[in-house]
Amino acid sequence: MKDLVRPSRLAPGARVAVVAPSGPVVEERLQAGLDLLRGWDLDPFAAPHVLDRHGKLGYLAGTDADRAADLQRAWCDPGVDAVVCARGGYGAQRVVDLLDWEAMRAAGPKVFLGFSDSTALHEAFAVRLGLVTLYGPVAAGIDFVKNARAQEHLKATLFAPETVRTLSSHGTALAPGRARGVTLGGCLALLATGYGTAHTRSGARGGLLLLEDVGERPYAVDRALTQLLRTGWLDGVAGVALGSWARCGPYEELRPVLADRLGGLGVPVVEELGFGHCDGALTVPFGVTAELDAEAGTLTLDVPALR
Repeated sequence: MKDLVRPSRLAPGARVAVVAPSGPVVEERLQAGLDLLRGWDLDPFAAPHVLDRHGKLGYLAGTDADRAADLQRAWCDPGVDAVVCARGGYGAQRVVDLLDWEAMRAAGPKVFLGFSDSTALHEAFAVRLGLVTLYGPVAAGIDFVKNARAQEHLKATLFAPETVRTLSSHGTALAPGRARGVTLGGCLALLATGYGTAHTRSGARGGLLLLEDVGERPYAVDRALTQLLRTGWLDGVAGVALGSWARCGPYEELRPVLADRLGGLGVPVVEELGFGHCDGALTVPFGVTAELDAEAGTLTLDVPALR
């Protein structure tokens, strides 16, 4: 697995498009997120359909065509420096195949930020554009608008990425050792359901896999990991870093599942690295070579996330 192309870091005045490829957006949180970005001397704007709601499927922020059009228009606009998701939820898988990836490739690299459901888009950006992307707090998310730690780490990643090359864990090693590889991953459920679809990698061989999820009971986490094991998607993975598992049951019940399913890989596995659906979530890049030290509970990037 090779390093991907790193977009340029942001500078004051950078134009930032906020899009909603997944679930419906709370307007008050969106406005708070836009205000925060303005406070960072950025020039944010909401895409036309960000506040839409699908007429029949209330879990979607507007129609598939409109959500895809907002994302593609923002990405292909030469005046836009970064595209930021408003929230997660569900729906990104429905827009991936509607995007004109050739046009988006021609538009050149820029920052893409999203997490949770946008895992499907992170995979597509890696496969179709060969681009480093950022997995972190979203513009209308509670963590983004209210948590200082999440704000500070994201801001540093965007403006001074060399200052946040090491991510630290609060947990312990589920499996000891050190490993090097290119970062990839995201939400476990999205990776499992994306297997075998277009614009998704065929496996994690040679990579450092970053995994987290929300609202999945321990048996469902077991099911998703078992799916990835049975398909061979985890064959050859160099190491695994685990983020948060919010609302996935008591951690003392989930931890044995993670150890059981991942311990047999024979690679370092570290828990609670501080990214995902947790308070003060760190921003992690996908597509950059890094070293995972399970005993120290650290992930150290070889180079900054952005140029």
